[in-house]
Amino acid sequence: MFGRALRSSTSLALRSNALRTQTARPTANAFLARYLSQEHRSMIETAVKEKPLVIFMKGTPDVPQCGFSRAVVQILGLHDVPADKLRTFNVLEDQELRSAIKEYSDWPTIPQVYVDGEFVGGCDIVMGMHQSGELESLLQKHDIIPKSASS
Repeated sequence: MFGRALRSSTSLALRSNALRTQTARPTANAFLARYLSQEHRSMIETAVKEKPLVIFMKGTPDVPQCGFSRAVVQILGLHDVPADKLRTFNVLEDQELRSAIKEYSDWPTIPQVYVDGEFVGGCDIVMGMHQSGELESLLQKHDIIPKSASS
């Protein structure tokens, strides 16, 4: 309970600070967002809706190329996410995609996880959701994994 309240208040404070910063002066992301072409935006929108679970990562699920991507893959493995519900994109193979996905989500780091077209977050968010049980609920809600007998 305390952890959730702390996360909520911390998140609210960070969002408020970000809003004040954006209204005071343009951020680097504000300038970058203008360079996301309609072609890349359409490609990403199609990609994140292609499968129920989509990950933009460094490397592949079999050979992750960074510890954060490896952690996300391992967490999803703990939930027995079936391969037919998952699509991954290796951003190391396409530098334009690597930049575009960061602009699209307004999230500066890789990996990025999407569920049914909605951005969930990066490694830290997925890890926190896994630890709290929220990830399992989200995956079940979107029929990515079967509902457990105790649900």
